[in-house]
Amino acid sequence: MEAVVIRDARPDDADELARLCTLLAYPVDADGMKERLATLLASPAQAVRVAAPPNDDDDLLGMVAAEWRLMIEFGHRAEITALIVDPRARRLGLGQRLVDAACDWIRDRGGHDVFVRSNIVRPESHAFYPSASFALAKTQHVYVRRLRSDPDAE
Repeated sequence: MEAVVIRDARPDDADELARLCTLLAYPVDADGMKERLATLLASPAQAVRVAAPPNDDDDLLGMVAAEWRLMIEFGHRAEITALIVDPRARRLGLGQRLVDAACDWIRDRGGHDVFVRSNIVRPESHAFYPSASFALAKTQHVYVRRLRSDPDAE
């Protein structure tokens, strides 16, 4: 995977980012991703890095997103909010390279650690994160309260 380039996401990556998110069962259409990506790229508290083939005109092979935020109970905290590697590029070290890119961005902002959440239905990620130097900190339940009755609301 040496030939793969890790770079900042660009607005024209929206279609490929939508494809990657859909692969991980977070379906989003290209227009929805364009809107999200525009907001993320404009924010200094957000980073989106992609893994692209060296010729940069093929499908993206992965992505990582990270957030730097101020929380009342922790102070500044960094979190990897998304990590997706295309199935055809898994087990080749690309996930580690994407995590490292996010960690570099966090370190540049003064971060000393990074958090990541992993859905219980993703056992492969539960093996990956410890191999990438993450330690299990806790398990938790996540609750959602819908504020709109519109089933099409995001």
